Amino acid sequence: MTDSPDARSLVSASSQLNLMEVDAIDDKEFDIPQVDTPPTLESILNELEDEEEPFVLEDTCVLNTDNMDAHSCDTSSLASSDSGDPVHLKRKRRTVDLNPTVHGSVLRHSLLKGISAQIVSAADKVDAGLPTAITMSGVIAVGTSHGLALVFGKDTNQALRLCLGSKATGAEFGAVSALSINHDCSRLLCGFAKGQITMWDLANGKLLRTINDAHPPGTAILHVKFTDDPTLAVCNDSGGSVFELAFRRVMGMRSCDSRCLFSGSKGEVCSIEPLHAPQDFRDHPITHYSLLAMASLTKILVIGLKPSLKVWMTFPYSKSDPSSVPQLAWQFVPVQKTVNPVLAFSKGDTVHFLLVKKEETGTIHVIKQRQLHLSCDIISLSWINSRTLLLVDSHEKLQVVDRPSQEILETLDLEQVQLVYNSRHFKSLATGGNVSQALALVGEKACYQSVSSYGGQIVYLGTKSAHIMALRNWRERIDCLLKQEHFVEALSLAWSFHEGTAKAVVGLFGDPVKRKGVVADKMVEIIFQFTEHALKKCPEQGKIQVMEQHFHDVVPVLVDYCLLLQRPDLLFNQLYSRLVENTVAKGVFLESLESYIVADRLGHLTTPIMRDLLAHYQSNGMMDSLERCIVHLDITSLDIQQVVQVCWDNQLYDAMIYVFNSGMNDYITPMEKLFAVIGSPIREGRSLTEEVVMGNKLLVYISCCLAGRAYPLGDIPEDLVVQVKNQVYEFLIRLHSADSSDEEEVFPYIRTLLHFDTREFLNVLAMTFEDFKNDKQALEYQQRIVDILLQVMVDNPDFTPSQVGGLFTFLARQLAKPDNTLFVNRKLFDQVLEFLCCPDDDSRHTERQQVLLELLHVGGVVQFNEERLLALAEKAKFYQICEFLYEKKHLHDKIIDCYLRDPLRKGEIFSYIHNLLSMPGYSPEEKQTVKEKVLQNMQELVNLDPSKLADLVVFHFTEEVQQIISEFQDDELLYKFLSCLLEPREVHHPGTMLLLEHDLHELLLDLLCRFAPQNLLRFLQTSQHYRLKEAIQITQKYHHNEATAYLLEKKGDIQGAFDVLLETLKEKLSVLAAESDGGVEEDERHDDEEKTGGESTLTGVKDSLNDIIDLCHRSSPNLNQQQREVLWFPLLETMMNSQRQGKGLGAKHTFEVLKELTMKVLNCMSSFISLPAIIQQILQDPVYGKGKLAEIQGLILGMLDTFTYEQTLLETTTSLLNHDLHWSLAHLRAAVTRGLHPRQDYCNICLQQYKRRQDSAEEIIVFSCGHLYHVQCLQQKDCGWGVAPELQQRWSCYKCSSSKGGRGGTSSEQKRGRSTSLAQTRVTSVHHEAGAEADRKKVFVEATLDLHQEQSWDQLRCLYRGPSRLSILSELSHSNEKTGLLITAQPGSENFQLKLSPPPLFEE
Repeated sequence: MTDSPDARSLVSASSQLNLMEVDAIDDKEFDIPQVDTPPTLESILNELEDEEEPFVLEDTCVLNTDNMDAHSCDTSSLASSDSGDPVHLKRKRRTVDLNPTVHGSVLRHSLLKGISAQIVSAADKVDAGLPTAITMSGVIAVGTSHGLALVFGKDTNQALRLCLGSKATGAEFGAVSALSINHDCSRLLCGFAKGQITMWDLANGKLLRTINDAHPPGTAILHVKFTDDPTLAVCNDSGGSVFELAFRRVMGMRSCDSRCLFSGSKGEVCSIEPLHAPQDFRDHPITHYSLLAMASLTKILVIGLKPSLKVWMTFPYSKSDPSSVPQLAWQFVPVQKTVNPVLAFSKGDTVHFLLVKKEETGTIHVIKQRQLHLSCDIISLSWINSRTLLLVDSHEKLQVVDRPSQEILETLDLEQVQLVYNSRHFKSLATGGNVSQALALVGEKACYQSVSSYGGQIVYLGTKSAHIMALRNWRERIDCLLKQEHFVEALSLAWSFHEGTAKAVVGLFGDPVKRKGVVADKMVEIIFQFTEHALKKCPEQGKIQVMEQHFHDVVPVLVDYCLLLQRPDLLFNQLYSRLVENTVAKGVFLESLESYIVADRLGHLTTPIMRDLLAHYQSNGMMDSLERCIVHLDITSLDIQQVVQVCWDNQLYDAMIYVFNSGMNDYITPMEKLFAVIGSPIREGRSLTEEVVMGNKLLVYISCCLAGRAYPLGDIPEDLVVQVKNQVYEFLIRLHSADSSDEEEVFPYIRTLLHFDTREFLNVLAMTFEDFKNDKQALEYQQRIVDILLQVMVDNPDFTPSQVGGLFTFLARQLAKPDNTLFVNRKLFDQVLEFLCCPDDDSRHTERQQVLLELLHVGGVVQFNEERLLALAEKAKFYQICEFLYEKKHLHDKIIDCYLRDPLRKGEIFSYIHNLLSMPGYSPEEKQTVKEKVLQNMQELVNLDPSKLADLVVFHFTEEVQQIISEFQDDELLYKFLSCLLEPREVHHPGTMLLLEHDLHELLLDLLCRFAPQNLLRFLQTSQHYRLKEAIQITQKYHHNEATAYLLEKKGDIQGAFDVLLETLKEKLSVLAAESDGGVEEDERHDDEEKTGGESTLTGVKDSLNDIIDLCHRSSPNLNQQQREVLWFPLLETMMNSQRQGKGLGAKHTFEVLKELTMKVLNCMSSFISLPAIIQQILQDPVYGKGKLAEIQGLILGMLDTFTYEQTLLETTTSLLNHDLHWSLAHLRAAVTRGLHPRQDYCNICLQQYKRRQDSAEEIIVFSCGHLYHVQCLQQKDCGWGVAPELQQRWSCYKCSSSKGGRGGTSSEQKRGRSTSLAQTRVTSVHHEAGAEADRKKVFVEATLDLHQEQSWDQLRCLYRGPSRLSILSELSHSNEKTGLLITAQPGSENFQLKLSPPPLFEE
């Protein structure tokens, strides 16, 4: 090593690195993003990476993050991809259109046949044992299970050079468990399963040292590794310790001094990796520290062995699987002209990167870089160069990963390698298996000694073979794809080499221009191969579609890469001459050019190809494609005569315009041709179909010419802009066309455009007038065009009012401009007004009104006589015009008339009135006028929308309600108005209070009885603003019994309500009896009609009966037994009478229904009337009293079933409640009697041990939260509750209550009023003589709840969300009494089924 390494600069060292060519490194090649402004230190430090674990440094004095500088932070983002480079984005988007990213075969996997054969042979012939370890440097050494080390050459033959050791050594030392070769390939270290280490001379195979005492006996050697200093090595044993081995040679005697670097008692190390500098970096400043990385089961350590032992960094792992194997790998990485070592380490599925650099102060600075996340468990990690890593996962899949982009480039299966695992050594089976379970678990997947990397190659050891991996160079990667005939992928990969976006590139040297030249030559070669292959593989027979598809997969790729390489000569000469031989290929080639021409990537075609292109597109009818191509091609590559002829024959007007404009500077001829196309059908009055597209094209073309723009794209040359504009104006104002006939009217071009689309033509003129304000010549043309427009359109019946109005609106806008120079006769505007307001013409009424309105809104110089205009508008029924004029005069009452008369806008009147009366901008007089107008038209407004009128009245006319009601002539209209006015409103307005008068609601009640009796009951239930007495009188007056009964019940007269409903029921039963009697006597042909009538009557009976039963149910709980019988027995008697009559009539269906209804009454009665009383009442009835028992059997059995059901329900409920109570008490008792375990052995207030003095007896209190206190401390903090005696004192945990904002326990106890639970435990500590053990006695004080216990109790209660079972059962049992409650709680209660289940079980 050099004596003064610091004297040499790092740049000079990096310049010697031939492998990486640091001098030629540029930012683009290494994907370092370009930034407009360099980031500041603060901005980088403040950036948070969500996906990364925090970077924890235990030794902060050594590794101070304040020392980070902007430069070092820049390098920490090295791994970010080149997303910041806009040029790269464009390039990437362009190439990815063809193929996704292609990497090809990145890795060359070779079997070391010589070594593999000799390993198998040695095992078979000399009993060398199975391979256990491998290492590679200038030679390859393989250790075996019988203690031998086989050394092979790396040449082609891989001959066995040395066989070190013997089977006798193997019997004594065990298997070879670790190997290491020093940097000059002169020494080999072998570690053994029984703990010995031997050193061999690789020049002559001589044993130099046998080390038996370097580490504790009885542990296997897991790793032994040379450092860059040949006299220094490190080893790691199965006890998890790491030792430094210093080799000495004094007086010819070889010795070895051992020093413990890390003890396994502090955490077991299972991987070590010294930093090895490549040959060109031996003078790097960091090599003087002899850095060593160590991976324990919990963290990574980086220590320096020189000049003195020092820990530079510790880094804990993020959470991972305990069986994951820690991995370490060093690599010197060039970053922005400097080279520094990077440590990659992993445990599980994440690879972390740490950049290590030496500061000028002499300290080591470690910078965390972007980590790499994979979805696999990594068991091996190796660098193959400064940008690429090789990873092996637990499924023995080898992954090649590009570190900057974090992209997986290739995946290989190593299953056939049959990797050797080091599990035996990690379990130290040779010494009795005396290792920890954690280390043994990691050892299941450890294969450290089966992988070795050196000089860009990595060797893997299998049970019967050895395999070597190396990166392929760029040509080899391309050739691999070519051999498989993957030409598209090969071109994509080659292009990525050309552009510098490829990953893991090997073999491309020199500056970027030279590299691109080399790759471009290779791409040209591939293009020719691809062309020959495509022509050769083309199917000679079969469908034409198959051949077309074959070439569609090939030709666009060839064209794309020729253009990317900027080689159109290659495309048009060599390639086209080969493709012309196949007709299909020629056609596909010509068609594929379109997309590149349209995208302006191909602007010039050779004459032969242009000729073929025209012929092919024309023969295949691809006229639209041909037109798109022509307008994008350079005019010099076109045969103008041929192209014009083709365009004219096929109506390619865009192409024709482009050729005339660009090729001949002729802008007028295309206009003449387009006018010829659309002029004839417009003159003849034919409907336009295809001509519409031509007309729009013509308008756009004229607009472009007048605005200085080329059509269809680009700009007119600056020297021609004024000339072209004047030519177009001259053309438009021509008196006659070139080939005019005698019948042609003057100004044919302007007339044609006006007839085609007046509004758009005027818009074109408006834009043009805006652009040329200062051009005197243009202003003259503009005045001339305006005069022609007026001459052509005014008083011409060929133009509609909308067209004429559009012209004058256009003129009004031009005249209103401040710099206007146009002159227009003002009398013309009066003529237009007369024309638009003509009352005799009913056609286009809305259109004419809209045009006039638009003309008025322009304003400015257009001043009409308002009185005359108003008269004309009223005469023409232009109500929007009238509104416009009335608004200016503030005649708002007149505007209301306009709305009422206008059939299209009647509905908007309410919004208008509301806005006017609400807004502050109107005077009180104006608002009063509007109110009076509204009151006058109230009848019409009700007919229009009573709901909106009601809203209007609530907001603005509450004081006039009585007046409004008194003026209504029609009661039905009054009903509509009142029902909307008095309906409940969500938004409360001060005016609604005036609507709560009883008179209004009683008036509405009267109207409801007359016009909508079906809504009567709902109104009575929702409204609260009527008087009961008056309401009862109204409903009785109109004989609405259900409503009367409801009101009587509300009044408290239950008997009266019952009598009214019973009378109704009797009436319906008598009707039913009459119908049944008539139905038996009637002729059979009326059966269907009678059946329908009978059904409706039966339904009425059922509804009436349900109403009475509901009334009795609601009332019975508040009545005594005698009062209940007065209600229920008349009802039962009525039903029995009807049943008796039904039986006599002989209508079977009716009788069955009545019998069922009687049974229903009996069931409902049984809840309130005793069973003997019911049976006595039944037996008194002559129907049942004189009959046999069989006739009442059904009734009695039904009542007994009900009784049985209720008894079962009661027993089940009692059982469930008892079970719940027992479960709750058992759990509370278990919680109360559970012992308490304090978290600490000191008081949480005074922070002293709970026994402060040995000779004193002090009481302490332990809470269920685990906090412990002295009683005196709690008393000082006033944590007691109440003034109870000491043993009854209640305490709260000081720490928990203060952390919750100091909420006292007393208030919460008073609020909750809950029974105490989860007892506190007071512990009395009595100390006897010195040295005696403390005898603690538990004293249970009165049970109470502290804050923690209250929270736990709340959580327990939350488990019973929803109503309790008791409340559900109570509600169910009274469902017939309080149907409203049940319906609210359980929708569809008629289908409700009670589901009973045991209480939930909780695990202790």
